[in-house]
Amino acid sequence: MNMAQNIAAGLDRILTMEVVRVTERAAVAAARLRGRGDEKAADQVAVDAMRQELNRLPIKGTVVIGEGERDEAPMLYIGEEVGTGKGPVVDIALDPLEATTICAKNLPNALAVIAIAEKGSLLFAPDVYMDKIAIGPGYPDSLIDIDAPPAENIANLAKAKGVAVPDITACILDRPRHAKLIDAVRATGAAIRLIGDGDVAGVIHTTDPEETGIDIYLGTGGAPEGVLAAAALRCTGGQMQGRLILDTPEKIARAEKMGISDPKRVYRAQDMARGDVLFAATGVTDGNLLGGVKFGRTFITTHTIVLRSSSRTVREIKARHQDLEKF
Repeated sequence: MNMAQNIAAGLDRILTMEVVRVTERAAVAAARLRGRGDEKAADQVAVDAMRQELNRLPIKGTVVIGEGERDEAPMLYIGEEVGTGKGPVVDIALDPLEATTICAKNLPNALAVIAIAEKGSLLFAPDVYMDKIAIGPGYPDSLIDIDAPPAENIANLAKAKGVAVPDITACILDRPRHAKLIDAVRATGAAIRLIGDGDVAGVIHTTDPEETGIDIYLGTGGAPEGVLAAAALRCTGGQMQGRLILDTPEKIARAEKMGISDPKRVYRAQDMARGDVLFAATGVTDGNLLGGVKFGRTFITTHTIVLRSSSRTVREIKARHQDLEKF
């Protein structure tokens, strides 16, 4: 077994189940503040819980996608080192509370999310917007093209799926910047699922359209969230393309400092999350793919998916926690 195989085996043996505890703790912490209208408080308790649990993992980890410049969070910042310092050297992308507004309003699809990969495997993306397109697994390579019109991508997907265009549903963030995109998709006859926040969940939903009702994700959202979504798609075989929106000299300069030399480059999922990748997400609020945290009188239940790229393993874990003190 060569060194790369040793590292991959180590990630599988040590971390595949351990990483579940990380997202579970963050999700439970955030869920206690569902519907309270305080986004910052919910995000902070999720950050604190995730950081505490990360530092128990037997890894030497570096956060490469974290609570970036935009949030100015005091913990889990880009470049922070986490873990016990003993174990595989890994890069980490995370969002302790993906969709803070959704959690604050107690709306569907808020998640606690993390991806772990071998060092140097995750795109070191600046905190800017990214244009994205994604579909789930089971389709020919290069079926989608970020530079093609929405009508062409939707028609190609419908043909590959063996359905009519009106049977396709696209997920798009409900933002004024997407008005022309929404009009173009509706002109094809396809349906649209508009979401208020949470584009990591939106992309992940394309991996199981029979369960979620979403076939394709289109539009612009955060680049850090794009890397997290790409990690999930690497584990399921889905397709994704993304291009950073570097539309000012300041953004271009910031990207260059992070090693990005071509501001027009189109990144595929395998470019944003290379090598062996572990991905985990726990529901904070109820959603299309994951149930939210439930608080019983003597127990707490959580719903998590854990994915691994090298084996394409998808584990769904519904846990009932009766030791409430651990939270």
